[in-house]
Amino acid sequence: MSTTTETAAPANLRRLAGVDPVFAQMVGATARHVRAIPELTDREKTFLCVTADVCQASLGFAFEAHIRAGLTAGVSTSDIRALLRFISYDCGYHAATTGFERLAEFEAQNGITPGEVEPLTEDVLTTGPGAAPSPLPAGVRGRLRELDEHFLEFFDLQSRLRSGHGPGTISERERGFASLSIDVHYQTLHETFHAHVGRALRGGASREDVRAALRFNAQFGVTRAWEGWRALNAYFAELDQAT
Repeated sequence: MSTTTETAAPANLRRLAGVDPVFAQMVGATARHVRAIPELTDREKTFLCVTADVCQASLGFAFEAHIRAGLTAGVSTSDIRALLRFISYDCGYHAATTGFERLAEFEAQNGITPGEVEPLTEDVLTTGPGAAPSPLPAGVRGRLRELDEHFLEFFDLQSRLRSGHGPGTISERERGFASLSIDVHYQTLHETFHAHVGRALRGGASREDVRAALRFNAQFGVTRAWEGWRALNAYFAELDQAT
């Protein structure tokens, strides 16, 4: 854990102690344990925290504390906006909208102006003729087509909407960690979980890095993480058998 993150934590815990001092001790001990995980950067830890907040509708004190901890570690609110745009179709636009509303309130209260971003082009926003090519792998599109043609079209659209890699966007490794964590929150631990673990690995994460992301997620619900471990270990065993 960086020095800046360490200095942010006591202030958050002091505020929480005003609500319940014993609970603040519990939170502090838990945070120290997971924040010490060495394979993840402070930026990745912030992204995982904010993703958990949005998925679990925890947009009060915890959300604000995670934003403040991120700011002290060099993660801007523009970075968090990029994350919210990215996770929106996995967590749901309704959930992401609430996250944006709360983030905008935080920015206004603290005099923060988010950075400007380029609008999406028309070929990304449309479907059918004239639409940009789908960034989805052919195998994934084939499985989606078997489910439903309209769902495939919807999935193509969503993939185009968040396919940008310009300034202010997040790396493939970070995308993989955020996406697989959403699977753990929602317990969608089959095809999508496998795809998102694969994204993290393609982005340069090692298996131990992926395990670190799951270790970090234990603080957001130990029983969900338990099921995540069962799925991850089984998937890695499948990969080993295939080689």
